[in-house]
Amino acid sequence: MPFTDQEILETLRMVELETLDVRTTTLGIDLFDCADPDLESTAEKIYTKVVHHARNLVEVADSIAADYGIPIVNKRIAVTPISMIGAASGSSDLVPLARALDAAAKEVGVDFIGGFSAYVHKGFTRADDALFNSIPQALAETDHVCASLSLGTTRAGINMDAVVRFSGMVLESARLTADRGGLGCAKLVCFMNPVEDNPFVAGAHIGIGEPETVINVGVSGPGVVRSALARLDPDADLLAVSETIKRTAFKVTRVGELVGREAARRLGTMFGIVDVSLAPTPAEGDSVSDILELIGVDRTGAPGTTAAVALLTDAVKKGGAMASSSVGGLSGAFIPVSEDQGMINAVRDGSLSLAKLEAMTTVCSVGLDMVAVPGDTPADVLTGIVADEMAIGMVNNKTTAVRIIPVPGKGPGETVEWGGLLGTAIVQDPGRFGAKVLHNRGGRIPAPIQSYRN
Repeated sequence: MPFTDQEILETLRMVELETLDVRTTTLGIDLFDCADPDLESTAEKIYTKVVHHARNLVEVADSIAADYGIPIVNKRIAVTPISMIGAASGSSDLVPLARALDAAAKEVGVDFIGGFSAYVHKGFTRADDALFNSIPQALAETDHVCASLSLGTTRAGINMDAVVRFSGMVLESARLTADRGGLGCAKLVCFMNPVEDNPFVAGAHIGIGEPETVINVGVSGPGVVRSALARLDPDADLLAVSETIKRTAFKVTRVGELVGREAARRLGTMFGIVDVSLAPTPAEGDSVSDILELIGVDRTGAPGTTAAVALLTDAVKKGGAMASSSVGGLSGAFIPVSEDQGMINAVRDGSLSLAKLEAMTTVCSVGLDMVAVPGDTPADVLTGIVADEMAIGMVNNKTTAVRIIPVPGKGPGETVEWGGLLGTAIVQDPGRFGAKVLHNRGGRIPAPIQSYRN
């Protein structure tokens, strides 16, 4: 479908005045042919293949941005879950593969490389066990590597043994990167019902059904939606609000598909999906929180916030689906606390609590994201937080996730500055009570009855 003159002018306005950008072009690379009984050979093959396929990614993205006048903020790589690739070696230490990924990312100039990952929602292979043990050290040693873990699915239930191990891994990652405010945890996320074409870190990886290489694009437009709602008559009803968001998401998606298809053509690969997710940044005017307040709540976290998130997420998905048959990934609205200035302000003002955030994750795109908690938070408390979020996703048959950072040396109400896209976090109080017995039980929470659909 060709672009009209009006669409082109609207897109220029969105870029110039409303902070529209393509948040990421993510090149997925299959690594199964890199598996080798010798771990050093596996690492060499991974480095060689990633550099070969991604050597022109940054150059192509920059050239498209220059040709079309559309900023492309991040260039990323997603690979096959490394536990599957490292299995052939039988090694109990997969950190060398993380080093190979990091070296390749530095060589080609990308921001992040995702896929130091494993699927353990029903149990652990020996390679999964090795990857779990390797993650804290891998994240501490590398600059660009991100790790993600599937701890549950609606069809399988929740692997609570994996949840418990994840909690310990989070605390160890925070300890090993204490000099950077626990920053290792910002590159680590766990999922319920993960999607295998996710272009956004820290969860980016490609699944076993993906092609040899594929370009997936993540488009973000909080500023565009915010401006559209600001221009709307304040007396307009919620149907008009939804329609405004839907029409705006349509335009944003069209931009993403244009960039994705052109990037695929120039790189000689396949175009995969556009992930239409309102992913905020700490920049003024680029906030999902501001959108929720324009919809009608006094402050993000106030009564009505969950309903506003539901309306926003649904309208974004509908607009995206109208614009492209290739909408995928997570698509909807992200609520990463430290990366959204409005969310940061809401936490500072006391309107947005950890409990309210959890309620909002029942209807947003992902889950508890970039949440800071005290560095001395016990493992059983983290287990409870993660298990709650996994249960929300399991019962509602949706993707949920947890990216949580116990900040060493910080307590409730204190601030940590990570800078850049990761922003500023105010440490939130998880409460005085935990889940020691639940933490110690282990086992698996069974799949809900609604999962049996065949």
